[in-house]
Amino acid sequence: MSATDVITPSRLKPMPVSQPVELSPKPSLIGLTREEMGAALKEKGVADKQIKMRVAQLWNWIYVRGVSDFDAMANVSKDMREMLKTHFTIARPEIVEEQVSNDGTRKWLLRYPPRGAGRPVEVETVYIPEEGRGTLCISSQVGCSLTCSFCHTGTQRLVRNLTAEEILSQLLLARDRLGDFPDREAPQGTIMPAEGRKVSNIVMMGMGEPLYNFDSVKTALLIASDGDGLSLSKRRITLSTSGVVPEIYRTGEEIGVMLAISLHAVRDDLRDMLVPINKKYPLKELMDACRAYPGLSNARRITFEYVMLKGVNDSLEDAKGLIQLLKGVPAKINLIPFNPWPGTNYQCSDWEHIEKFADFINSAGYASPIRTPRGRDILAACGQLKSESERMRKTERLAFEAMMIANHGED
Repeated sequence: MSATDVITPSRLKPMPVSQPVELSPKPSLIGLTREEMGAALKEKGVADKQIKMRVAQLWNWIYVRGVSDFDAMANVSKDMREMLKTHFTIARPEIVEEQVSNDGTRKWLLRYPPRGAGRPVEVETVYIPEEGRGTLCISSQVGCSLTCSFCHTGTQRLVRNLTAEEILSQLLLARDRLGDFPDREAPQGTIMPAEGRKVSNIVMMGMGEPLYNFDSVKTALLIASDGDGLSLSKRRITLSTSGVVPEIYRTGEEIGVMLAISLHAVRDDLRDMLVPINKKYPLKELMDACRAYPGLSNARRITFEYVMLKGVNDSLEDAKGLIQLLKGVPAKINLIPFNPWPGTNYQCSDWEHIEKFADFINSAGYASPIRTPRGRDILAACGQLKSESERMRKTERLAFEAMMIANHGED
């Protein structure tokens, strides 16, 4: 969507969703490592000599064929399928709502069964089709604890971490809905890349701070990049953090994916306000961790995300400070026009101002693309996610739509 597109309520396109599913207490095989899956099968009576073969079968059906029903596993015996159905599940989460933006961006509101004595929880997942690729933005937590002042998600309290299964199931469900598994078809009229995978890239940039849920995120991303399953290249997986310094090195060493830093300010006093985790891990510590990131090179640059806030962090002095801060770090700077949400006091920098900011950074030798806002009309853009358990009242939604129309052309 261009900066000059008018957004009107009529462009919201709610899509048919799945019927509510029975909340199953059975454990899922999704998100288990091969070793964990083998142990689970052994506990249910599968012979030791069959474990390796059975795990390979299940891995292929779940992650290559993308089945969500044990009865679809044609080369698994009936008795084995009955045992699997009795004790396990590979079901997807319930789709509470699916929305499609005028620019083809899709947002799913997903509901997960309760864990233990908890209650069902909901998260949002976003698919962004682009020329030559399709990117899925995945959530790692229900809510967020970081309270970044410009972020809608930060206004929702943290409920809990997502499990590796719940993280991976967002990818599996998206591939289901987009026809990205063998013998599947996407809904008619879906905007997708013309060739190749429909979901070619994933970014851990949805709800939550991934590095506050390190173990589950690690397991999910290692399964997503497993060459015998979903087989996504680690160069096409990006994990974004607001600056959990102790886990940054571990991310490179143990997961090996691309790194993005939610930076947004070049002075500690301002970043303390915009990204409060900076009070715990100030800029010097953050940049030291970035310089030590395993595998860092011109071919494996760190992406620094910088939201453009009018009169807050968009001056020429800020641009100069950004160059100084990143000195010596192979980096790309993503400039993000601020995406408004109900109740925010921030405004997006003027478009011409953003372009001048980008030109200055480019002239210093850093790539600084301006991220095209996507899915704003369905609150699917960067910083706008907030789950249905904290959904806007109808009056708030209408007020937001009116604000977007009134502010047309300001960003």
